[in-house]
Amino acid sequence: MLDYKNILFCTDFSEDANIAFSHALNLAKKYAARLHLLHVPHSPSRYRRDIVDEHVPENKAQEGEAFFDKDIEQQAEKHLRETYEKRLGDFTDYLLVIRCGAPDIEILRYARQNDIDVIVMGALGKSELDRMVHGSTVGNVSKYAHCHVMAIRNPAKQFTLPDKMY
Repeated sequence: MLDYKNILFCTDFSEDANIAFSHALNLAKKYAARLHLLHVPHSPSRYRRDIVDEHVPENKAQEGEAFFDKDIEQQAEKHLRETYEKRLGDFTDYLLVIRCGAPDIEILRYARQNDIDVIVMGALGKSELDRMVHGSTVGNVSKYAHCHVMAIRNPAKQFTLPDKMY
């Protein structure tokens, strides 16, 4: 029988991630589990994941990028709070977590270190270019995770197979 104690919700603030949040919260309520909300700020660099272009204060930006630091971590946490705390309602057993690095690696690392039972994330993230350059975050997480992984799609965006495929 399934008995989830720790549920990890991963977000890049994409449309699919916002839909996945509802599923993660529903599971947390159903199983009386702790909900971990994790965000890894976006990096445009494949080899320097400590350089981010998300949540960068104006005074620190150089061409829109900066080294990950406490200010960026605080801005990212503020964005997490603004986006998801109201939607939590009366649910109080949650943690907000910001990590620096490659998203798939940080998600897997956090899941192992915190005895996560299921990872919930959006099927498609914000950046098509990142998927082509770095590979799919959800694909890598589902391939290497020690636990269940739920990839939630936006049901309004229907996928259709090309006519000549079958």
